[in-house]
Amino acid sequence: MSAPKKVVLAYSGGLDTSIILKWLQTEYGCEVVTFTADLGQGEELEPARAKAEMMGASAIYIEDIREEFVRDFVFPMFRANAVYEGLYLLGTSIARPLISKRLVEIAEAEGADAVAHGATGKGNDQVRFELAAYALNPDIKVIAPWREWDLTSRTKLIDFAEQNQIPIAKDKRGEAPFSVDANLLHTSSEGKVLEDPAVEAPDYVYQRTVNPEDAPDTPQYIEIGFESGDAVSIDGVAMSPATILTKLNELGGAHGVGRLDLVEGRFVGMKSRGVYETPGGTVLLEAHRAIESITLDRGAAHLKDELMPRYAELIYNGFWFSPEREMLQAAIDHSQKHVTGTVRLKLYKGSVSTVGRWSDHSLYSEAHVTFEEDAGAYDQTDAAGFIQLNALRLKLLAARNRRVN
Repeated sequence: MSAPKKVVLAYSGGLDTSIILKWLQTEYGCEVVTFTADLGQGEELEPARAKAEMMGASAIYIEDIREEFVRDFVFPMFRANAVYEGLYLLGTSIARPLISKRLVEIAEAEGADAVAHGATGKGNDQVRFELAAYALNPDIKVIAPWREWDLTSRTKLIDFAEQNQIPIAKDKRGEAPFSVDANLLHTSSEGKVLEDPAVEAPDYVYQRTVNPEDAPDTPQYIEIGFESGDAVSIDGVAMSPATILTKLNELGGAHGVGRLDLVEGRFVGMKSRGVYETPGGTVLLEAHRAIESITLDRGAAHLKDELMPRYAELIYNGFWFSPEREMLQAAIDHSQKHVTGTVRLKLYKGSVSTVGRWSDHSLYSEAHVTFEEDAGAYDQTDAAGFIQLNALRLKLLAARNRRVN
């Protein structure tokens, strides 16, 4: 790959990406444009601007993209009830395609010929960033310093920072007890004290949720309104997508909802242990499945559940901008036309449970399921023929097996 002339760097303002900024300047002699995204990680981002200016970034982008993140990425994923390996709500995975999208768009606006990220060569994020970038611009160059440089230890990183006058926070001189990635959907904690999957995660790892044991002794009830598969209100108050997720994080976190300790199979082949907090997403998933339970036809619901693991795997593996994900999304979105109504939920000591659901689009018919007199809504004698027809092949199999065995 020829040396880039201008690079757009996904920049957090932290030590690692600051080192990457300087390394790009010294290694390639190129201009570096920084892009810092506010995805709801809960950190003050303006210090990143001052740091990028100090380090000679040729242009600095700091953008609040929380609404786009939830509206165009999180909500479409939740319409599918996507869960990876039965448990993980894909909080990190779903943020990467949006970051890559903005990197590519900024590169085009700035006339840059490359983008760069700070993901290591061991994880999934390098795959997600790069597959998304190439899907959006097949000619873009992607630079992954962790796969190129010789700064292979914390000591070497600190030495490089000192040699290049990069400010180092006092808490960065020692080994951090674990690494954190956060956005409006979740926090992800990995490494160091969490690397032994046999050892319980210390309580200080959790940042968004109270310990369920310390949560309020009184349950809280909330109502979430849906339109066409997306949450649109909480307790009757209409809100934007990002505002809804922020509020659900607050409500779920206060009751200890959404903690997950998971050993997952990374796309690159290894297993890793992560501790995730997804309070708002956990509440939202419960509510969405509840409103689907009365508005979605059985056949469509069961087909969705068959498609979901494939859909979740595509997101986890970095294929958001793939034709197969878009095909699945079209089918999922079509299924959501009548997924409109309200769900009442109970939050209590780490759990969220549905206690009520109602909709003008409901398929639930009390007249058909009642144990009382149904006034002719359902003829129970019809079931005999239904059973006989479904039993026919089983009878033939049993007769054959009795004859030949």
